[in-house]
Amino acid sequence: MSAVETMLIAANAAAALAAGAASVLGAARPGLMLASGETVTSGVDFYARVYAIRAIPLSIAVVAVLLVADTAAIVPLLVVAGVIQAGDAALGVLRRVPGMVAGASVLAVVHLLSAPWYATH
Repeated sequence: MSAVETMLIAANAAAALAAGAASVLGAARPGLMLASGETVTSGVDFYARVYAIRAIPLSIAVVAVLLVADTAAIVPLLVVAGVIQAGDAALGVLRRVPGMVAGASVLAVVHLLSAPWYATH
């Protein structure tokens, strides 16, 4: 395993775990994911939990595929994870939540820039 691959595994695993952890935090304390001054409603609470139910298995899948080095699965999974993060960043822009914009943008870049490397190596 090359140094570049080791770095990409670590970066993508950390990004996936950060996304999963953020979803758990959002489900536990949905107000943290809202813009300043917004109120947590039953709908916000429900959708925070719905998001976590999807984000946690995706995070686990990304880490598992990276660890078993299944190149055929790594590329599409990183693209899916990256597109999801890009969507989260866009939602953060629309909702004016700077932390969501910054965090999701970084995670999207990690996943989406890693996918082409795996596709060619």
